[in-house]
Parts: sequence; structure tokens; C-alpha cells
Amino acid sequence: MILTQENYYSKEANEEYLSVSQYKDFCGSVGRLGCEEQALAKIRGDYEMETTTSLLVGSYVDAHFEGTLNIFQAQHPEIFTKSGTLKAEYRKAEEIINRIEKDELFMKFMSGEKQKIFTGELFGAKWKVKLDSYLPGICITDLKVMKSLREAHYARDIGLMDFVRYWGYDIQAAVYQEIVRINTGEKLPFFIAAASKEKEPDIEIIQIPQEWMDDCLSGMEMNVKKIIALKDGEIDPIRCEMCDWCKRTKVLKNPIYPDMLIGEI
Repeated sequence: MILTQENYYSKEANEEYLSVSQYKDFCGSVGRLGCEEQALAKIRGDYEMETTTSLLVGSYVDAHFEGTLNIFQAQHPEIFTKSGTLKAEYRKAEEIINRIEKDELFMKFMSGEKQKIFTGELFGAKWKVKLDSYLPGICITDLKVMKSLREAHYARDIGLMDFVRYWGYDIQAAVYQEIVRINTGEKLPFFIAAASKEKEPDIEIIQIPQEWMDDCLSGMEMNVKKIIALKDGEIDPIRCEMCDWCKRTKVLKNPIYPDMLIGEI
């Protein structure tokens, strides 16, 4: 299957290719528990994540810089008033865009080829990646719109950490860098162009340390082998019993003890 902008997110593409978001659905990140059964349900098209106001604000900013805002507007008419202006709860998206476009360095990192698709084989699986901004021979940049850039997140047995590692964006950086290297022979630095949804939007260009990406890749091979077996139906998926999919499909079998109510994150 040859990937295009039109079929990149299709059911067929998700069945044939592994992506970073799919990998994190199966394996999770420090800040989010993975669920193998939910991940398979998403691939089959049996489950979709809820589209929240916060998610749509970020998606609006993404669409603006992708050059696909007209398509986004057509797909989400609910965020606009009858006069065609953004509803109040979504106006933060325009504030973020205006703040970003005032900054020369931010715009320089976002000036590459938009939504560049690469595919490649890694750990026995076919992967797909789509780059927000690709500057050949220079760098890979991914746009992130976060609640806050400086909020410290707590993880059990680790302590406080930044949003990059908490949400697994170091995993994304590692895979994107390696798939681009497989295709071009160039091992490019990876940057996050980050903006916040705060009253005064905060902005930063964040370089992901190479050692973080190397560490991520070194621990992925066994996980990918299991994901391949799960997608091929060779083994049964494990339920997390905490996500919305598991809550929706739960069938009670036995009583539990109170200490079983606390999750792993």
C-alpha cells in the first residue's frame, strides 16, 4: 500500500503499518497506560477517542500550519458560529497561532516541507511517519500544543518529569529520526516546536537529546514483536481495565480488594 495524505489515517493503512501513536496505544508511555485490547479496537474501527475542546484547539493550530485549515473547518463545523467565526471556547487557537507567527525562530523551524510522509521497516514491522516540518539535511520538527510547557508531571518510581518524556514524545522523536535515516541516510536532530494553551501562550523550541532517542530505540524491539503478533491475531490482547474501552466492555467476574483500584501511573 502506497501512503498518501488522503489514506494515511485509513483503516487499511493502520492495519498494514505501525505508527508512533499506535505503538503508544499498545505500550503506553510514562504518563499513559497502554491497553492492547483498546489499541486493536481502534485499528479495527470499533473505537474512537473522544474529541474534546482541548484536542480541537490543538488540531486547529496543526491544521493552520499544515495548510489544511479549510478541510478542518469543513470537518468540524460545530466549532464555528453561524457568522463563521470561532466560538469563544476555541478562540485560544487563533491566539496561539498569532503568538507563534510573531516569533522568527519558531517560524524558521516550521518552514520545512509540511506533512512529509516516510515509511520504513524497523524491528520487523512496517512503520509510517508524517513530519510536521522537514528540512532535508537540517532537522525534523514536530509541532506540539500543550496545556503547559513547564508543568512538572509526577510518575510513580520516577518522580517529577517534563511533558516530553511523560507523554512519550521522546519515543516519537526516536522513531521519526530512524525512519528518516533509513530513507535518506541522514540522522537529523529532532526538535519540538511547542506552544501552550495558557492565558498568555508560552512558546519554545526544544531539542530532544540524542541519548534519549537512542535509549528509546534500544528498548522497543521486544514490544514491536509482540505488537506484530497481536495485530496478526497470534496472541490475545491484555486489557488494562482502566481505559474507556475497557470500562465500556467490562464484564464483572469476581469482587476485588480496595488496593486493586489504584492504577500504575
